[in-house]
Amino acid sequence: MKKGAASVEGVEVKVWQVPEILSEEVLGKMGAPPKTDAPVITPQELAEADGVLFGFPTRFGMMAAQMKAFFDATGGLWREQSLAGKPAGLFFSTGSQGGGQETTPLTAVTQLTHHGMVFVPVGYTFGAKIFDMESVHGGSPYGAGTFAGDGSRWPTELELEHAFHQGNYFAGIAKRLKGGSA
Repeated sequence: MKKGAASVEGVEVKVWQVPEILSEEVLGKMGAPPKTDAPVITPQELAEADGVLFGFPTRFGMMAAQMKAFFDATGGLWREQSLAGKPAGLFFSTGSQGGGQETTPLTAVTQLTHHGMVFVPVGYTFGAKIFDMESVHGGSPYGAGTFAGDGSRWPTELELEHAFHQGNYFAGIAKRLKGGSA
């Protein structure tokens, strides 16, 4: 996703993570991976972005609690409509094929809608590869995705290509909406 967005000339990409709300004990019992060294975002930093691609794991067919808690903390931005008109996209990981590759983005779109953000789905712009039936892969017209399984499965080459495409596609649209040509 980051590589795809950064491939659009003049686009600066920042990777953030939302604050952790679960205890180390609970995270350990879940088998959660260690946190990255990406900085933790604040709602105000979200308001400063020209566009946002939200990525998160799925829990029971919807975004993880950490992401929902972050969105809940954006009430001040909602009140001021600070995110209105900003492009936003989604990408996700699920534990299984039936684990939320479509329900997760569908339930997440409500957050974007209340903020007046412009949802930019990847649609079928990835072309015929999204219809590949020779390999197991995540993703949908709502966004790139992967199947994480128990956490030991890494994205396939096809899933990474889909993510690159979505990042590039989204950044081009965000750049056009900001006023530059892509």
